[in-house]
Amino acid sequence: VQLQASGGGLVQPGGSLRLSCAASGFNFGRHDMNWIRRSPGKGPEWVGVIDRAGGSAYYIDAVKGRFIISRDNANNMLYLQMNNLNVNDTAVYYCSTEPDMSGYSGQGTPVTVSS
Repeated sequence: VQLQASGGGLVQPGGSLRLSCAASGFNFGRHDMNWIRRSPGKGPEWVGVIDRAGGSAYYIDAVKGRFIISRDNANNMLYLQMNNLNVNDTAVYYCSTEPDMSGYSGQGTPVTVSS
């Protein structure tokens, strides 16, 4: 099982990034998929979830209206479009089959929002 997040980097406040998560080794289309982030000095924070069909997504209040989760089941890919980023979004972002990362999860990708 592998979940590899990518697409992170350094971005200025107000900027955008699109994170990707490539899944392999399990039946991706049968799982709701989550994004979780871990900020420096803090515990993991659930960001949002998309259902297995990609029809519904839910987010924490802090990112509602700015982040969009999508997926491509044909290619076993999960995405997180992040817009209007602010310094509080600085974190390592992970994809996981569970909101607490107790299921399948992998290496994250770091996002730094700074001027």
